[in-house]
Amino acid sequence: MTPQGTPPATPQAAPHSTPAPVSSSFLYMPDRTQALVLGALASLAFIAFGTLIFPTTLARILLDYPSKHFLYPFTMQNIMHVLFFVALGDLFVRWRVGVRETSFLHQRYLPEDDQTVLRVKDLGPIRRRVIGQFDREHGILPSLIDLSILQFQSSHSVDQAASVMNSALQLTAHRVDMRYGMVRFVAWLVPTLGFIGTVYGLGAALMEAGENKGGLDLKEVARTLGIGFDATMTALMQSAVLVFVLQMVQAKEESAVNHAGEYTLRNLINRLYVERKS
Repeated sequence: MTPQGTPPATPQAAPHSTPAPVSSSFLYMPDRTQALVLGALASLAFIAFGTLIFPTTLARILLDYPSKHFLYPFTMQNIMHVLFFVALGDLFVRWRVGVRETSFLHQRYLPEDDQTVLRVKDLGPIRRRVIGQFDREHGILPSLIDLSILQFQSSHSVDQAASVMNSALQLTAHRVDMRYGMVRFVAWLVPTLGFIGTVYGLGAALMEAGENKGGLDLKEVARTLGIGFDATMTALMQSAVLVFVLQMVQAKEESAVNHAGEYTLRNLINRLYVERKS
C-alpha cells in the first residue's frame, strides 16, 4: 500500500502481446448446434459401421443386432448411442470453451510485477485492450477486467469495484454450471433406458415361456434375458464415460473461472490507487 502523500510508482506497461484472436473456426470456438448435429451424425456412422463390421456377439451386445423385439435399427441400444454421442458433442464444446478461457490468462492484459499501481488515467489503455475480446457468453477474464474498470472509473471506490467483480464472478460460475444441465440429464437418461430395455427383455422372456406349448426352451429364454441385460450393461458403460468426461471438462472450465477472478483481484483490484484531492 502506497503511503499517503507518496506518489505511486509509475505503471509499467505489460509487454505487448497480441490479443486472443476472435475466430469463428469450429475448433477455436465451436458452435453448439453444429456440435450436437455432428454428434448425432457420428452416432449414426457408429451404428452403421457396427452393423457391418462388428462380430455377431459384439453387435448383439452393443446394437441388439439382429433384434428380436425391435425394428432394427430402432433398438434401445441404438437410441442410447445417439444420446451418448450428442452429449459428447456438447462436452466437446465446453472443453474448447474452457481451453479458450484459459488462453486469456496468458495475454497479460494487466501489469504483473510487484511495484506497479494503477490510477484512473492508467485504466483507459487497459480497457481498450479488452474491448471486443468478450461477449455475453465468452471471455470471462476480459469481461471481469472491463466491468471492474468501469465501476472504479465511475465510483473511484476500490471496495465497490471488488464487490462488482465478486458479483460478476458468482453469476459466471452459476452460468457455467447451468451449461452442463443437458449432459447431466443424458447421463441419467441413458441408464434409465438401459433398465427399461432390461425390463422389456424380462417381460418378453416370460411371455415366450408362457406361450411355448411345446415345452420350455431354456436356451431361447436365456437368450432373451441376455439381450435385456445387454441393454443395461451398455447403458452403464456409456453413463460411466459421460460422468467421467463431464467431471474433467467442468473442472477445466470452473478452473478458468477461478483463475480469471484471482488474476483480476491480484493484478487489478489490489493495484487500484485512489488519488487524494489536496
